[in-house]
Amino acid sequence: MYDLFVIGGGINGCGIARDATGRGYSVALAEMDDFASGTSSGATKLIHGGLRYLEHYEFRLVRESLMEREVLWAMAPHIIWPMRFVLPYHKGGIRPAWLIRLGLFLYDHLGGRKLLPPTSVLDLRKDPAGQSLKGIFSKAFEYSDGWVDDARFVVLNARDAADNGALIMPRTKVVSAHVDNGVWMVETVNMITGRRDKHQARMLVNAAGPWVDQVIRNAFGHNDAHHVRLVQGSHIVVRKKFEGTRAYFFQNPDNRIIFAIPYEDDFTLIGTTDRDYTDDPKDVRISQEETDYLCNAASEYFKEPVTPADIVWTYSAVRPLFDDGASKAQEATRDYVLKIESGQGAPVLNVFGGKLTTSRRLAEHALEKVAEAIGAKGPAWTAKSRLPGGDFPVKGYDAEVSKLKQRYGFLPERLARRLVRRYGTRAPVLLGNAGRMEDMGRQFGSDLYEAEVRYLMAHEWAVSAQDVLWRRTKEGLRLTKEQAVDLEEYMAAQLASLAV
Repeated sequence: MYDLFVIGGGINGCGIARDATGRGYSVALAEMDDFASGTSSGATKLIHGGLRYLEHYEFRLVRESLMEREVLWAMAPHIIWPMRFVLPYHKGGIRPAWLIRLGLFLYDHLGGRKLLPPTSVLDLRKDPAGQSLKGIFSKAFEYSDGWVDDARFVVLNARDAADNGALIMPRTKVVSAHVDNGVWMVETVNMITGRRDKHQARMLVNAAGPWVDQVIRNAFGHNDAHHVRLVQGSHIVVRKKFEGTRAYFFQNPDNRIIFAIPYEDDFTLIGTTDRDYTDDPKDVRISQEETDYLCNAASEYFKEPVTPADIVWTYSAVRPLFDDGASKAQEATRDYVLKIESGQGAPVLNVFGGKLTTSRRLAEHALEKVAEAIGAKGPAWTAKSRLPGGDFPVKGYDAEVSKLKQRYGFLPERLARRLVRRYGTRAPVLLGNAGRMEDMGRQFGSDLYEAEVRYLMAHEWAVSAQDVLWRRTKEGLRLTKEQAVDLEEYMAAQLASLAV
């Protein structure tokens, strides 16, 4: 008998499971695929206040988001770090300078900023940020936000929940849920082995993201569920378009915005789009129209045009926004909505919307509703917590790299930096007693070695090459198709030997 059974292994589900377990609730979580395989790994990967949400008067959401930036940075300084954003201005633009200044003034002062530097004004004729842009841009505003490795953010929440006692079940689909004598009876099936299990819980949390309405309809048997508006966002990754660590914020004539962000050292990430989506979320793919839109929008700013031939990878995801009746996809609220029901005789909490930045606060608000429904346990605790591997100072990344290189002198600089970025203080667990590169085992391509793959399988539930290459790491950008196949075969053999 669990206190909570959570459906969904995105950031909302894993965040709620982590918070609840830390308070003393017994928790089980089922995710039908891999962690962050839906919306949570398809974001623009920002920890941000949402500057454009001010235009839609979402002050509560923006304030909460701004306040969370430094909280999350302190919680996971290996996978979250500050980033400066350059917003080029031109007189014919859709937003006058005074409006941008006002928005950035609110941005600087709404959220209790302490460590992040404030907004400044740049002369693009002198600042290096202007070198990659067309000559028509002479002035820019520069402000602070944050960057996150989104899929790792999710899996580390799951890891921490499991370390604190939660039953975490990836690739496990909930096929039915009904109430019997005031208790939820939940039936699950393992999507790999086909094994079926039954679980009991006092309360259910439906955090299935784009599938939240499907769970309400299929698992609960409610035919009238329609609470989410599915909005597709797509991104393109191209070869590096500019030098430096700053990102760009571009305003488009259609009132939408896109970001161009330094990505994985050698690339530039450009996105996102906003359009309504009506098909199955698992089938979402970038369209030709979206590809053209992103290339054209970025080419309005960059000296060197962005063309489809530059693209090395694309990804798309469906955002499950709460359906507030907004006429345009980009105007639909980004705020989250928590609805509790107990019509069947036991409580269920349905989670709609949300974003990476507010996921910790969403979990706290969800636990307030859990306490009302089944009784309170421990107090809120995550604001001062650390995610696995993040127990070092917020500005201590370089020191951690030095420490790792001191202990493992054979590591190349680039690999040492990447391992600390991915695993923080847990990198030595991955490296173990290795004393030379040969001890890292087989090299699958780039700087991905057997030791890292084994760690991801043992500690982070990775079972396929896709899990390793595109969610636990982004080494898929560097491995060939043949190398990816070799990795898949290796992992399959490892799993088969464990099953014997």
